[in-house]
Amino acid sequence: MISKEAIKRGYNRGNYVVGAHTPPGYAATITETPDAPGLQRDAVPLSDATLAALRQVADAVLTSTGDVVTWTRDWWAGSMMTETGGKPATPRGVIVRVSTVDQVQAVMRIAHASAVPVTVSAGRSNVTGAALPVRGGIVLDVCELNKLLGFDKDSQIVEVEAGMFGDIFEQTIQQEYGMTMGHWPSSYAISTVGGWVACRGAGQLSTRYGKIEDMVFGMDVVLADGRLITVGGYSRAALGPDLQQLFIGSEGTLGVIVRVRLKLHRLPDYGRAIAYGFKTFAIGLEACREIMQRGANPAALRLYDALESGVQFGLPDTNVLLVADEGARDMVDAVMAIGERVCAELGDKLDDKAIFERWLDTRYLTGKSAEGFKRSPGFVADTLEMSGPWADLPAIYDDVVAAINAVPGTLAGSAHQSHAYVDGACLYFSLRGEVAVEDRQRWYRAAWDAANAVLIQYNAALSHHHGIGLLRAPYMAPSLDTAFPVLVAVKQALDPQNILNPGKLGLSDVLSHEAK
Repeated sequence: MISKEAIKRGYNRGNYVVGAHTPPGYAATITETPDAPGLQRDAVPLSDATLAALRQVADAVLTSTGDVVTWTRDWWAGSMMTETGGKPATPRGVIVRVSTVDQVQAVMRIAHASAVPVTVSAGRSNVTGAALPVRGGIVLDVCELNKLLGFDKDSQIVEVEAGMFGDIFEQTIQQEYGMTMGHWPSSYAISTVGGWVACRGAGQLSTRYGKIEDMVFGMDVVLADGRLITVGGYSRAALGPDLQQLFIGSEGTLGVIVRVRLKLHRLPDYGRAIAYGFKTFAIGLEACREIMQRGANPAALRLYDALESGVQFGLPDTNVLLVADEGARDMVDAVMAIGERVCAELGDKLDDKAIFERWLDTRYLTGKSAEGFKRSPGFVADTLEMSGPWADLPAIYDDVVAAINAVPGTLAGSAHQSHAYVDGACLYFSLRGEVAVEDRQRWYRAAWDAANAVLIQYNAALSHHHGIGLLRAPYMAPSLDTAFPVLVAVKQALDPQNILNPGKLGLSDVLSHEAK
């Protein structure tokens, strides 16, 4: 059974400490007064009166440079390169730790009154810089907002505070309720429930269980002025636009997600897996399309190109497809029968057990696709996940890999298909380069520019589940095109002072009083 095994064989938090569990320091030392910070500009200072007010309402207020660096460090390659280059990414700001919704509201009222920017922070596992305080101000740490509040057994809906870590959440609902959410991102042990929602995340079994936006039943959000609102709460509704979906994926720019109601599933008691190899990645994509469009939705439908098949499974001469499912025996067998039929028509049978066991043991290992490459100080690796329609995916794969490989300094570009739908799928690209240390940032941005130019050309989604943050911000306006001003208008309406996580989603980092 996939889900129970994932707790035992998935990502182990190990020695991480909750609240300070993200990467250890990249640089040997952090100075108390660093030179120009790597990714901040014009950091907004807090007055003594504002600090005093925050200390009255918060559990802790941390102001030292060392604390700010530690409590804002994330997993984004951009901030890693900045810090290893001698400039901590975001050393200026104030860490404000809270543990109740009332405290979140109080902090937002103080920030609103003083026009101080607020960046919500929790697990900080994000890989796009979404929780970096580019304008300083308040970093609102909600990791202690971590209670499981209740479970509606008949409706299979659980209510949880946004700061609960994913592994604790999943283990609790399995052990206490015999349920699972089926949400297994590779970061699930170092990310929080609220972070999943704020970044519109996906788990590795999303083809069965859906993405996070499919799992949210309702939630509570604190707005920029401190008001608490409730959105959602219906199985289906016709109450105008879905306001809940407005906040899912908003990356803290429209409000602070504090409580979430989530749809659960009964723990599966049966599972199966099959594996096939295909001569080309395009043929493998065709197999995935046929499986989905014939009505099957296996929990995992993951196709690896030849390079990644070699790294992941030791099979560099084929394109490996793993099809795995879990649930009621009759349903799983029906899904797998469709998968077997399609794959047998297009590919060659592989060792099901060996492929599945290998996948279970390696699927959560960060940087796995970088194996086999020299890791000098100038080595850079990152991933880019996008989505598009089936008709375009073969060409997108070819063109993105070619674009990455054409950037001087690139070692290799590769991809796998990680999440599938009736109308399209997500391709998850890996970028690897090796250049002089001082050229890492230039290579990195050039590779991302090249890849995203292809995505914009095909009108594909820039991101499937990692989100936008700072990394994809330059591409948002051309990608959304005529719809981008609508996003700007929504932001202006809900946060007229632009104090909520400025500079993310491609939106401005200029505070309203600065623009006058």
